[in-house]
Amino acid sequence: MKQIITAKLKLIMTPEQKESVRQVTLAYRDALNYTSEIAFDNNKLSQAAKLQKLVYRDIRGDFKLPSQMSCNVPRQVAATYKTQWTKFRQNQQAREQGHTKKRYKGLDKPQKFRSRTCTLNYQRDYSFKPDQKVSIVTLSGRIVVSYTGYNKHLELIKNGSKIGAAKIYYNCSSKTYYLLVSLEIELPEIKPETINKVKGVDVGQRYLAVSAGIDNSSQFFSGQQIRHKANRYYKARKSLQHKGTRSAKRRLITLSSRERRFIADINHQISKEIAQSDSFIGLENLTHIRERIRFLSGKKASKKQRRANRNKAQWSFAELHSFVDYKAVLNNSLAVKVPAHYTSQMCPKCGHVSKENRPNKGLIFDCKCCHYKLHADLVGARNIALRALLIRQDWMSTGILSASPNVSDVEAKAKDLQKFLELRWSLDASSCLSDSGQE
Repeated sequence: MKQIITAKLKLIMTPEQKESVRQVTLAYRDALNYTSEIAFDNNKLSQAAKLQKLVYRDIRGDFKLPSQMSCNVPRQVAATYKTQWTKFRQNQQAREQGHTKKRYKGLDKPQKFRSRTCTLNYQRDYSFKPDQKVSIVTLSGRIVVSYTGYNKHLELIKNGSKIGAAKIYYNCSSKTYYLLVSLEIELPEIKPETINKVKGVDVGQRYLAVSAGIDNSSQFFSGQQIRHKANRYYKARKSLQHKGTRSAKRRLITLSSRERRFIADINHQISKEIAQSDSFIGLENLTHIRERIRFLSGKKASKKQRRANRNKAQWSFAELHSFVDYKAVLNNSLAVKVPAHYTSQMCPKCGHVSKENRPNKGLIFDCKCCHYKLHADLVGARNIALRALLIRQDWMSTGILSASPNVSDVEAKAKDLQKFLELRWSLDASSCLSDSGQE
C-alpha cells in the first residue's frame, strides 16, 4: 500500500539566495496571471495541452522561466479553470432544483493568482544534495541551500523514499521560504482479518466528532469552546469587512490565515485521537451534502437558523476526514466512506427509521418503536460503525473493499438501505421492523 505525505522543509538562505528565489516566484506568479488572461479570452479554456501551445513561447521569452516551469504554468491554470467550470455546472444544477437563486460568478473575470507559490519538478527544477542541502533552479541559475524540518520527514528523504513534485511556499508573517515536498511511502498491505477494531465517526456542530466502537467504546469531541472562538473570528472579520480600509484588508488576510491554521490544528488533534492503530474506521460520505440538504436562507430563515447555517459552512469536515484517512493508513488502519442516509434517524437497536425519533432535532434520540433512548450523535456514530462492519464483512468474503454495483444510483441507494435496516447493535428485535421502511 502506498501513502503520499507532504514534508515541510524550512529553507535557510543568504540574502542573495532569498532574492533569487523571490524573483523566480514573482515571475512564476506573473506568468500564471498572464496565462489566466489568455485562457479567459479563449472561452475560459481548461485544456492544458491547448493552453500550453498558446502561451509556452511567451512564458519562456517574456518571463524567462525554465522549460519545465513553463509547462507547469498552463497545467496549473487549466486545472483552476476546470475547477471553476465544475462549480459553474453544480450551480446551474442547484438553481434548476431550486436550492439557490444565486448565479455563480467565478467565471465572470480571469482568475487572479496572488500567492508566491512556485511548482517544481524533482530532478529538473530541484534535487537533494548530501549534508541536508537542496538545489533549486532560479532565473539566474541554480542555488544550493540548507534546509531543516521534521525529523521523521528528514529520515524518509535520506532513506530513499519516492520523491515527487514540490512547491516553494512563502510565509509573509515570518518572511521565510519553505519547500513542500511530496513523499510516497510504501506501507505493508492491510488485510481485513488483521483488523479487530471497528468504529464509526459522526461529525456535527455541538460535537465536532463522536466516535463509537462496536465494543461499546465512545469518544466525544465537544465543539462548544471551539465554536465560541470561531464566532469571534467571524465577528472580527465582519467588522473589518465593514470598515473596508487598506489596513483592514491587510488585517483580514492575517486573520484568515490564523483562522485556517486554528481549524487545521483542531482537526489534527481530533483525527490523531480517532485514527488509532489496527482500526477499521467508518466515515460519513458527505459528498454533495449541500445539494442534498436544503437550508433556509434570506428572509425565510430566523436569526438562529442563519447562525446554524454559518456554523455548518464554517468548519471543514472534509479536512477532518482527510486527516483521519491518511493518519489511519500510517497507523496500520483503514478509513472508508459509508452512506450517510438516515444515520441520525435510524434506531440502531430495532432499525426503525423516522424523523420523529429525534424530537426537535435535539440531543436525545428516542425511538418511537422500541423506546430506545441515547445521545443522538452517539446513535449516528453507532449506525456508521454498523455500516462499516458490514463493509468489512463483505471485504472478507469477496476480497474487494468497494464494489461498484451495476445498477442506477437510486437502485443502489435503496439496496443499501435495505441491508442497513437489517443491522442491529444488540440481539434484541422489534415488532415494528416491518414498518421501518416506510420513510
